[in-house]
Amino acid sequence: MLQILEFTKNNIIATRAKDNLTETDIQKIHPLIHNIVNRGKKVRWYFEMENFSGSKLNAFWQDLKMDMSHADDYEKIAMVGDKKWQNWITQFMKPFTNAEIKYFELEEKEEAKEWVS
Repeated sequence: MLQILEFTKNNIIATRAKDNLTETDIQKIHPLIHNIVNRGKKVRWYFEMENFSGSKLNAFWQDLKMDMSHADDYEKIAMVGDKKWQNWITQFMKPFTNAEIKYFELEEKEEAKEWVS
């Protein structure tokens, strides 16, 4: 499930992902991305993860990156979650975006929000 957080505003998309992500979750994100891009801005994404396995996250990003037309539309991505995913996520994200990607542990949520802003 992907929850859109209140922190979403201007060119910032803020989400919390829990457990399994679905096609419906992907459909929640695309209009937000298009809205930002259509206003001539780059997307800054705060992506918080909870109770994830690598395959669940991998499937989500593979589905999302199918729209490669947006590869250059991301400016910053703050990945927030368990430290065990830090290297894997950072390496996985690099091929499909030129965005600056930074990883934060769950305890660093506020720092991540400040960084992405």
